[in-house]
Amino acid sequence: MKFKMYLKKMIEKIKNVDYKGYFKTSILFLTFVISNLINSSILRMMTVKNYFDYKPILGDLAFLVLVGALGYLFKARKRFKYYFFWSIVFTAICVINSMYYGWFVSFSSVSLLATSLQVVDVGDAVVKQVLRIQDFVYLWQPITFLFINKKLKTRGYFNNIARKESRKKRFIHTLVAGGIILAVFLLNLTSLEYGRLSKQWNRDYIVQKFGIYIYHVNDLIKSLEPKFSTLFGYDSAYREFREYYDENTIEKKTNKYTDIFKGKNLIIVHTESMQDISMNTSFNGIEVTPNLNRIAKEGLYFSNFYSQVSVGTSSDAEFTFNTSLLPVNNGTVFISYFDRYYYSLPKMMKEANYSVYSMHGNNGSFWNRDVMHKNLGYDKFYSKSSYDIDEVIGLGLSDKSFFRQSVDKLLDIKNKSDNPFMATLIMLSNHTPFDDVEKYGDYKVTMDYEDVDEFGNTVVKTANYMEGKSLGNYFKSSHYADEAIGEFMNLLDSSGLLDNTVVVFYGDHDAKLPRKEYNYMFNYDPVNDKMLDEDDPNYDEFDYYDYELNRKVPFIIWAKGIEHEEITTAMGMYDCLPTLSNMFGVYNKYALGHDIFNQTDNLVPFPNGNWVTNKVYYNNSKEEYIPLTTEPISEEYISENVEKSDQLLNISNNIIVYDLIKGNIEKENEKE
Repeated sequence: MKFKMYLKKMIEKIKNVDYKGYFKTSILFLTFVISNLINSSILRMMTVKNYFDYKPILGDLAFLVLVGALGYLFKARKRFKYYFFWSIVFTAICVINSMYYGWFVSFSSVSLLATSLQVVDVGDAVVKQVLRIQDFVYLWQPITFLFINKKLKTRGYFNNIARKESRKKRFIHTLVAGGIILAVFLLNLTSLEYGRLSKQWNRDYIVQKFGIYIYHVNDLIKSLEPKFSTLFGYDSAYREFREYYDENTIEKKTNKYTDIFKGKNLIIVHTESMQDISMNTSFNGIEVTPNLNRIAKEGLYFSNFYSQVSVGTSSDAEFTFNTSLLPVNNGTVFISYFDRYYYSLPKMMKEANYSVYSMHGNNGSFWNRDVMHKNLGYDKFYSKSSYDIDEVIGLGLSDKSFFRQSVDKLLDIKNKSDNPFMATLIMLSNHTPFDDVEKYGDYKVTMDYEDVDEFGNTVVKTANYMEGKSLGNYFKSSHYADEAIGEFMNLLDSSGLLDNTVVVFYGDHDAKLPRKEYNYMFNYDPVNDKMLDEDDPNYDEFDYYDYELNRKVPFIIWAKGIEHEEITTAMGMYDCLPTLSNMFGVYNKYALGHDIFNQTDNLVPFPNGNWVTNKVYYNNSKEEYIPLTTEPISEEYISENVEKSDQLLNISNNIIVYDLIKGNIEKENEKE
């Protein structure tokens, strides 16, 4: 009864509100809310293409009204400074995220502030690929806000409202209005959406459903998680960790490759930005990567291999390759979680009496490698300061010079010790923005085609095709990198290093070029030297799923005398360590991946919640999938893999954030 009376009074109050007077005296507040809401909507439209969903609009609106309500605690003349401060902050959020999305196809994070410093080392790429005119469209908001404030001042607006308003009452009413909007927003969310907000794997999804402002509030909370991980949540995370490994005990299963390389040297080549498409593409009969293709045909070639990187790109690839753990859902392991304990391939090889080294022609501080490589167990990291920078391509020392100098270092390592060695060599030249074209050599990305001349004779003509395109420059860059790999293998062979050595090549991630570049490539009309129109019957759309599946990268294991085999089972970067460790006779009980030779239908989870198997590619944001086989796909198969993918991402994240491997080792030692 009391509630009904209270509700009746509230309705009467709402009816009796002087709305005309409210709007006249709230111009600054309304301008602040509406203009920032427009900006956040523009950002979603230009990034995740979210046009009509009301949920993120409600989320952004609720947040802006609540922030705006606090402005009423200030006197009318000082209120502008409060609103203008937040306008600058919110505009910066839109500009930064627009730029960041254009580079990483993801949204920025407080925890990635340190990562953003890597931009200094990517110089030209920032100017040419990150900075775009569209990123600055959001600046209209503070400019408009300044203009409106000036007009209101001229008209004596602030003197008038100072006499008419009760600041306390206006603050409370606006706060209540914001609370109501927030309540409506929260009531429209599903349990699945709440769950994804807490996990923050898929940033696109969160911005699509919650809006950019709530995303960043949640991101700030998640970014503080490492600071408080020892205080909150450790016991629960450790219990889940123990339950997972108790149920998923990694048995030492043997297969035909068990211990096949035990005692041999191991050279791992981190092939920067190399995609499988480079290995499968030729221009006028000349392969983009003839050396990698030859190596793949001689060794073990995993043709359905996917990188599993997040915003840490190359550093994420190194981390996952070496630990069989996945990237974190917030920040990057190399920068945000460099001080955790990881049981890695270098540590495992050291226990087998190997000497382990890493080599890279870039600054040691890039991606915090000089610190993280030591933590991973490398005995020494040869970085830029260890090399003679005699030839520069792109970001630093050219791959050809890097390999030549690295072979000398490997020979020195071999001659100083009878122990076998493991060495990771990180390539650099094939790095975005792929614009050192004059240094890549004379490889042509043109197309020869038959045409009819004015006399009716068939003639062969040459079309520009991919010349001048970003994707075309990428193929030129990949061709150069492949030449460097060919020279490297020849140097290893002539020096005798290949006689007792296994060489592994893995692509760290895709080239991260826009989908429109591939649409141009696959729908090129040589006669007219342009892309086919979308309504042309021969036009073949290179859609989202084509793009995602095209992000496959090479993984090759090569050794003298090994019998060639192509492995088509879907495989992820986190499967590399278990596969290689079985071959070298070492073991990691914390690996989340699998020895691919013991798998038939392997699951590859991605940090954004998507996953792929031989049967299906699943899109986490849209909760839909495409079949990759004619075999019927059951809903049970999908739900089981969704659950398993979520579990793997969660367990891996907890291992890193809460330093669970170290904690588990300490607990096991206490029992002994």
